[in-house]
Amino acid sequence: MARSRVAGSTTSSWPASTSRPRSSLAGPRCDRAETGRRRPRPPRAGAWPRNRLVATAAAAITEQLVEPLVNVALVGYGFVGKVFHAPLIRHTPGLRLHCVVSSDAAKVHADHPDVRVVADAETAFAGPAIDLVVIAAPNALHAPLAIAALRQGKHVVVDKPFTVTAEEARRVADHARSAGRIASVFQNRRWDADFLALRHLLADGSLGEVAEFHSHFDRHRPAVAPRWRESGEPGSGLWYDLGPHLLDQAVQLFGMPDAVFADLARQRQGALADDYFHVLLRYRRLRVVLHAGTLVAANGLRFAVHGSRGSFIKHGLDPQEAALRSGSKPGQAGWGRDPQPGWLHPATAAGASPAPATPVPAMAETDGDYRRYYQAMHAAITAGRPPPVGIDEAVQLMELLEAGLRSAAQGREVACGAAAATG
Repeated sequence: MARSRVAGSTTSSWPASTSRPRSSLAGPRCDRAETGRRRPRPPRAGAWPRNRLVATAAAAITEQLVEPLVNVALVGYGFVGKVFHAPLIRHTPGLRLHCVVSSDAAKVHADHPDVRVVADAETAFAGPAIDLVVIAAPNALHAPLAIAALRQGKHVVVDKPFTVTAEEARRVADHARSAGRIASVFQNRRWDADFLALRHLLADGSLGEVAEFHSHFDRHRPAVAPRWRESGEPGSGLWYDLGPHLLDQAVQLFGMPDAVFADLARQRQGALADDYFHVLLRYRRLRVVLHAGTLVAANGLRFAVHGSRGSFIKHGLDPQEAALRSGSKPGQAGWGRDPQPGWLHPATAAGASPAPATPVPAMAETDGDYRRYYQAMHAAITAGRPPPVGIDEAVQLMELLEAGLRSAAQGREVACGAAAATG
């Protein structure tokens, strides 16, 4: 069960920088008697007693400061757990990193000396102390760990991909509903600065009706790394690594496609898992292209969106991952501000000279901030608000990932969603 805490503190009911209110501050005003002591002064007509004013002010301050505390167990302290989840949890008001499940206590304590480290998930899940379990373990462990946590009455966040198969995702969803707990998937790229800017352009009609949407996530990693993500085991490969991000963003903007056609490949020497994908999502008139490669050295395209009123072109990636890798703390000045804004190219009448492109200005509402995911999770757990990513969305995305695998294996288009049900 969530506990009350004061923002900025994990041990006290008052912030370290704030003194507890002394009783003398709440006492009535006094006049000095001959003895040198004060005696009460009668209040003016229609005036509130000072103690009531102070009590009212204190209540207002307390209401702003006190918020329910959610204790978090983080399972896994590899790249994702260390670089993303731990710092985001620790810098989200209302969340406390209670313990980390890891076989390397020294690695955890080097970053978080005050956090308890346990060797197995079963120990972390047992007992009432933990409210939320965050799973940052290898993909094959996502479903069994999520189900084990739900059976212990914990809310669950799973790093993407939610599971390895759609059937596993449906089982996790069933356990979440039976337990009356939240199960969500960490789709942090919904809070990328460039994606937020694009959503703003689409919402205000700057691009008109969109005909083509191209989304790239290219990197230059020519050497195959000896890690589970590139092992060739189920759930490994670039499609399961970056596909969930690009698919989720497309579905957020345009809904479920009618069909998917996927080309997955191993381009690097010695690759055991796919390290390239080029995927077409077909809608009634719209076409969406999702692309990722590991042999792209240039500062490549991120978004190219073409509509009836103009185009949006964006290069470069959201800065938050690089900032987290460097050890920057979420919420620092300028956090999530995109240093490389996209450009809006307005459409012109046939035969007219092209209109000059203009940079899309940065705004506070389009600054990226992955903490918004965890802020929404806190509100879902403590105030009954909708989770940042619903369980049905998590299942739906796994069905899309699987459709892409089938398409690549069979070399044909695969129907999705309602089209698949009626096909």
